[in-house]
Amino acid sequence: MPKVREAVPGEVERVLGMYEWLFAPPGSVPPRWDPERARAAIADAIADQEAAVLVAEHRAELLGLCTAYLDMNSVRFGPRCWVEDLAVSPEHRSQGVGKSLLDAAKDWARERGATHLELDSSDVREDAHRFYEREDPSWRSVCFAWEL
Repeated sequence: MPKVREAVPGEVERVLGMYEWLFAPPGSVPPRWDPERARAAIADAIADQEAAVLVAEHRAELLGLCTAYLDMNSVRFGPRCWVEDLAVSPEHRSQGVGKSLLDAAKDWARERGATHLELDSSDVREDAHRFYEREDPSWRSVCFAWEL
């Protein structure tokens, strides 16, 4: 079973490399992807007390990542934690890595007073959706987005 921990500042490049797992089919590189901006955003998230960059590690190999952000105090639900990115190495999927990361994100959020954790996932990520369903979400919704 992997150990899940928060990333440290010296790991920005290693964390950045894990984003390739999100870009592989059925995913894709976002239209405005900029590795320099991404490096800065990862470093900011690692340093931010309202964010976590969680990594799953086994024998010094990074197997997965999960980014979580305390992002708003919902009028209806209270403080929310948003999982922005959850990725597992293709060689380590279906081995409990994603569950370990998602559980760690829930714990991190709960410890900081969040009442719920949310994420969205592209319609094409059917394997990911099966995983999320197995994790027994409290509810499902549809997300709409507009590029600006």
